[in-house]
Amino acid sequence: MARTTTRTPYRITFAVLAAGAGFFAMLQSLVSPVLSTIQHDLHTSQNTVTWVLTAYLLSASVFTPILGRIGDMVGKERMFVVSLVALIAGCLLAVIAPNIGVLIVARIVQGVGGAVFPLSFGIIRDEFPAARSTAAIGAMSALLAAGGGLGTVLAGPIVGAFGYRGLFWIPMVVLIATAVAAHFLIPKSPIRTPGRINWLATVLLSGWLVALMLAVSKAPAWGWTSGRVLGLLLVAVLVLASWVITETRSTNPLVDMRVMRLPTVWTTNLVALLFGAGMFAILAFLPQFVQTPTVAGYGFGASVTEAGLLLVPMLVAMFLTGIVSGRMERILSGKAQLAAGSAFSVVSCALLAVAHDARWQIVVASSVFGVGIGLAYASMTNLIVQNVSAAQTGVAAGMNANIRTIGGSIGAAVMSSIVTGHLRPDGLPYESGFTHGFEMLTVTSLAAVVAALVVPAVRRASRTGESGVAPAPLVARRP
Repeated sequence: MARTTTRTPYRITFAVLAAGAGFFAMLQSLVSPVLSTIQHDLHTSQNTVTWVLTAYLLSASVFTPILGRIGDMVGKERMFVVSLVALIAGCLLAVIAPNIGVLIVARIVQGVGGAVFPLSFGIIRDEFPAARSTAAIGAMSALLAAGGGLGTVLAGPIVGAFGYRGLFWIPMVVLIATAVAAHFLIPKSPIRTPGRINWLATVLLSGWLVALMLAVSKAPAWGWTSGRVLGLLLVAVLVLASWVITETRSTNPLVDMRVMRLPTVWTTNLVALLFGAGMFAILAFLPQFVQTPTVAGYGFGASVTEAGLLLVPMLVAMFLTGIVSGRMERILSGKAQLAAGSAFSVVSCALLAVAHDARWQIVVASSVFGVGIGLAYASMTNLIVQNVSAAQTGVAAGMNANIRTIGGSIGAAVMSSIVTGHLRPDGLPYESGFTHGFEMLTVTSLAAVVAALVVPAVRRASRTGESGVAPAPLVARRP
């Protein structure tokens, strides 16, 4: 059966994109609350099981911009399907994994699917009318953010009913249907950028991302001043410099440095780095806080499922806010929404630092954070998409997603070092560790507000390449 040549209704296209991207976001967080269960079932160590998370983040950070660039070249709809197939293959391998080594390989394969983020935004820009694309991107951003949080909520019930392998075969079933629908329903990309892959730039990009992500993810265990961490950070800096020089001199760059230097792009990416630090740290450590046994003098002794339920109001807040953010742009600009979202995160982290003795306080603070996520995620994506050419949408959105992930990894690693830096005799963190961690996130969020205020006023790029840089040749949109 051949791909349909008629234009698919926008809502159907959006539903297919949302299913694929949403389940990738869920797979990012589904395993976090149940690492101890996986450790027990596969008879491995705590240090080894953390690679189930680390491998996924490393793989996604490498492949997201690369496949985003290939999508700009050969067709975003093709690479969207390829990304879904990678997710399916990774889920299948995880379901049958006999040991932790195979499970880690499966997570690496799943990480290839990270390209569904930028590809989804690029397809929306290509297929939706300009009047609808802003709202659609805002809604997609809300779904991606909510999907990441939803994984934390659903992990406990799924593992309780089906075991940890249910975390992979349930998404796999939905992703198979989504891949089939994407192949037949998503129209061919009308805008493409002829070219070839710069393999030297690809290797250098992969090198500095892997070195940086590995350093920050293992720093809490190895120590921030350990030789391994400092050595990896030095390698990351040197390879990053080599990558920038290579891309700047290249006539066929993987990531166009002229685009990355656009004032709106680099300032929005800076906010993404800072805001990502807060979001990942909150999603990782707020459940840990409420699960702390009451014998510690704080926490609520909640189960994994109960901790997830406490986050439901936050998910609802971020989803609803993200849905309406695009529609609010005529009243409240993307820059204003980005600053407001960062300000909400300041309020939330400050509340958590000073008031965390009752469940309702956690619900209120996390709901405020959800509003901030909904506003910030939707607005930063729109700011990027509106200020780069259509030919650069995939790689630019991919780098923005990558920078959020890098910020999140740094934020979670620093938070882990603060919380676990001094432990009680029974092995539990002191309450002051969490308090200082939330204070650190408050300061980080304040920095995000300042960065958001520096973002220039938005000038929407045209669909044919206007972005402050010379447009690449395009394949004409079909009638």
